[in-house]
Amino acid sequence: MKMESMQILENKTILITGATGFLAKLFVEKILRVVPNVKRLYLLLRASDSNTARQRMHSEVIGKEVFRVLREERGKDFDAFINEKLIAVAGDIAYEDLRIEDVNLRHQLWDNLDIILNSAATTDFYERYDVSLAINTMGVVHMLNFAKKCLKLKTFLHVSTAYVCGEVKGIIQEKAFQIGETLRQNCPKLDFEVEKQLVTQKLYQLHWQEVSKAAITTAMKELGIQRAKLFGWPNTYVFTKAMGEMCLEQAKDDLSIIIIRPTMITSTYKEPFPGWIEGLRTVDSVIIGYGRGKVTCFLGSPTLILDLIPGDMVVNAIIMAIQAQEKNSSGIIYQVGSSMRNPINISQICNLIFRYFTKHPLVNKEDEKPIRVGKLTLFKHITTFRMYIAIRFALPLKIWHLINRVAGFGYNKEKHIKNMSKLKTVLHLVQLYKPYVLFNAIFDDINLERLRQEAKDEKLIETFNFDPKCIDWEDYIINTHIPGLTKFVYNK
Repeated sequence: MKMESMQILENKTILITGATGFLAKLFVEKILRVVPNVKRLYLLLRASDSNTARQRMHSEVIGKEVFRVLREERGKDFDAFINEKLIAVAGDIAYEDLRIEDVNLRHQLWDNLDIILNSAATTDFYERYDVSLAINTMGVVHMLNFAKKCLKLKTFLHVSTAYVCGEVKGIIQEKAFQIGETLRQNCPKLDFEVEKQLVTQKLYQLHWQEVSKAAITTAMKELGIQRAKLFGWPNTYVFTKAMGEMCLEQAKDDLSIIIIRPTMITSTYKEPFPGWIEGLRTVDSVIIGYGRGKVTCFLGSPTLILDLIPGDMVVNAIIMAIQAQEKNSSGIIYQVGSSMRNPINISQICNLIFRYFTKHPLVNKEDEKPIRVGKLTLFKHITTFRMYIAIRFALPLKIWHLINRVAGFGYNKEKHIKNMSKLKTVLHLVQLYKPYVLFNAIFDDINLERLRQEAKDEKLIETFNFDPKCIDWEDYIINTHIPGLTKFVYNK
């Protein structure tokens, strides 16, 4: 359904950062397919020059399967349409003026932009602190400085994450962070400028000591975790994203700002077609590890809610939030998830993935036999999980290894490596997702619900649906999400 007759993003010029990311691609595709009378979309891509940026745009954005429907609808007109609507911009949000070296292009953006969608981020939970700070925090500062130079900018929309709240319990409100706010009591006031200086000093110290690149990477990752935990956040990713939100709070009087906080983003629910996904997103790594027979036990309370939301619903919420911004105050926050309106718990998800892989087992690449799965064993507490792992897996593996080496019973090194690999996979995933599988809270979505209620036009509601109540989780997970996920993993 095209929306030529409606004003939603009609004749608007939009700058999109993080253009090769999952959400950004869905946003670009949706706008081009449903709102073809949008004036122009500028895609900011990290590249050395405009030619490289164009190459990245065509190979990493337009060339992807997500544009299949648009390509079929446009037919021979597709390339001309893309050339008219999309412009690749070489740049980097980690630098002032986004490192756009073409002066004329910078002024062209400042003169014409109506909307900025900032979806650029590094989502690695344990990224190097200097990298995460440069993109997730200072990148926001640079984007805001750039936006303030735009003469006719109407909206600055920033994609954050719902998990900036840290490891709290209860109902999480759509509430802004105050400058310097922390999640722990009796700790120093949080100041991103101080954090930036700390990173600079640490890097100088490491270079002066002439340590290896690997040692620098390790030291910077450890610094990120130390600083995150000092102020009450579980990892570097959500810590630096929270500081990015604080920067937005400082600028809300100067710009019309929207913050979108999605929960765990999953494959598309309906558009442009069901089940499209790129990358293993949070829960997906566990699902695939389970299907491969590598994950047989995991951390998580069966009754805890896992807040999932399809990527196309997040994009629909973004578009509707932009459309409604003229009526709303700057700094409004929308939490986009399902835990408030249509919750699904860990036990339900485990049962659904068991049913799927029992009926559609993955195939072992070595012997081409189906991989049989059992029901996932869940542990509510990290202590009991570690005890189980030690007694059930780690200790027997060590004993078996020792006996075979000493007694010389046809030591099977390959089998030992495979078993150790399974153990490491589980331990790595538990370490990574512990804050989320033990997360005992739900996300309030009052602002988002109000947005739904105010969208009275039935065509608009249908075209930009972001209501999680319409999701049948059993049907979606078994018939849409896992098939899309396995297709991505085995066909990429």
